[in-house]
Amino acid sequence: MARLVGKQAPQFKMNAVTGDGKNFIKVSSEDYKGKWLVFFFYPLDFTFVCPTEITAYSKRCKEFKDLNTEVLAVSVDSEHSHKAWIDGDLGKLNFPIASDMTKKVSEAYEVLIEDAGIALRGLFIINPAGVIQYSVVNDLNVGRSVDETIRTLKALQTGGLCPIDWEEGEDLL
Repeated sequence: MARLVGKQAPQFKMNAVTGDGKNFIKVSSEDYKGKWLVFFFYPLDFTFVCPTEITAYSKRCKEFKDLNTEVLAVSVDSEHSHKAWIDGDLGKLNFPIASDMTKKVSEAYEVLIEDAGIALRGLFIINPAGVIQYSVVNDLNVGRSVDETIRTLKALQTGGLCPIDWEEGEDLL
């Protein structure tokens, strides 16, 4: 895996469904210029760990918005599958889910498991200039922490040196 942190984020254009499941839209990296972006990949719709993560990020979406940050989820499923999942068991979300049917975006972000045709659980924090500031990639069976994502985002937004376990309001180095 090559280093992506500190580099310009790979560009993307994908079909997506709005979080309420009502509309099909197009999303691109251009849509997020000037804002922070939490961009996360998950393996597949209608699975077991994925809805726990997706709904947890959705519940905390206002906190991300308050930090000038958008959230975008993506998997290799179609936007129609995403819609069916939102309309069914998953429920409404506060951010869109994009479709990487071609697997080109998963490949560009180096999270694609080629022989399985799905993405690992990759999460990227991209700054307003489009540069990746943080990445974490988990195995398929381990969910991510929204608390840690928000803590890291806040630390990155300080622009300063943040010691281990730094929390908002604490001194910088």
